[in-house]
Amino acid sequence: MQFQRIPAAIIFPLGLLVLAAAITSSVVVGPMGISFSDSLKALLPWQPELPAHIQIVIHQIRLPRTLLCIAVGAILALCGAVMQGLFRNPLADPGIIGVSGGASLGAALAIVVFAPLATNYPLLLSLGTVPVFAFVGGAVSTYLVYRLGTDKNGTSVTVMLLAGVAIAALSGAAMGLMNYLADDQALRDLSLWSMGSLAGATWPGIALAFVALGALMLLFDRDANGLNAFLLGEAEARHMGINVQRLKRRLILLCAAGVGICVALSGVIGFLGLIIPHLGRMLCGPNHKTLLPLSALLGALVLLVADMLARVVAAPTELPVGIITAILGAPFFIFMLMKQRGRMS
Repeated sequence: MQFQRIPAAIIFPLGLLVLAAAITSSVVVGPMGISFSDSLKALLPWQPELPAHIQIVIHQIRLPRTLLCIAVGAILALCGAVMQGLFRNPLADPGIIGVSGGASLGAALAIVVFAPLATNYPLLLSLGTVPVFAFVGGAVSTYLVYRLGTDKNGTSVTVMLLAGVAIAALSGAAMGLMNYLADDQALRDLSLWSMGSLAGATWPGIALAFVALGALMLLFDRDANGLNAFLLGEAEARHMGINVQRLKRRLILLCAAGVGICVALSGVIGFLGLIIPHLGRMLCGPNHKTLLPLSALLGALVLLVADMLARVVAAPTELPVGIITAILGAPFFIFMLMKQRGRMS
């Protein structure tokens, strides 16, 4: 089926309007019944007549959560678009090739090892050890997958995906060991964190996420033409004067850093990096100059919608947002596998 592409001059303003509506809805939606007008008034500093509990819910729960949704969704979608362009494969995704698994293992190790310090030094855990360990875990797993899938003839996507499955399985086994060794508090933290949740949003974490998003946007945009050259193949990219190996290493490390930060702040949220780049390509085409910012915009929007569903589907309880993204993403992944099989048969 041929999908009609939309010019960038139309899709970006339209996407920003839809994102603004989603942000407003995210601030309003929740298990506590707060009216639309009161939710918006709470965002204005000159509305002191509102009850204190409304101010607390909006400023300390819903608004931080909404902002973290935007940053995490945008980063995961960006990294997914870069990886699919880098490996020239629509199935490439930070979760599928092992980056998320390695980052999860690193973060889980930090949670278990540094759990005794969490009570007295919460920021040390949430913004210090966990992001660093998540980045190291993601970088190591990415390097292993890259080395296993690369030889003198270039990168084998099949070997890379199989290596990613192996790394993810090994990380899952190690995560099980972490769950076995964890004390009660660390076990609760690991259980909630492993399913993905944005309920623990903090202002320092939001600042870290948006700094990472801004840096990744700038750095990935600089390499957008290189990713466009990769669409023609590695040999053609070399003939165009691109240092292929250096570009690969730089982009892989940047993706590992971005995914590591997201995993540390929100837990494991899968399939965004797989779905969103495909939606972006259907809407605007494969040019990474347009695809990367559009992926960030769509990633923020989709994660906001998924988080709102997580809050209202089982209200007054709340589902982990990772469950919602998995429900949305798994059928899409099966569809992509069937599409790839049809092309190879």
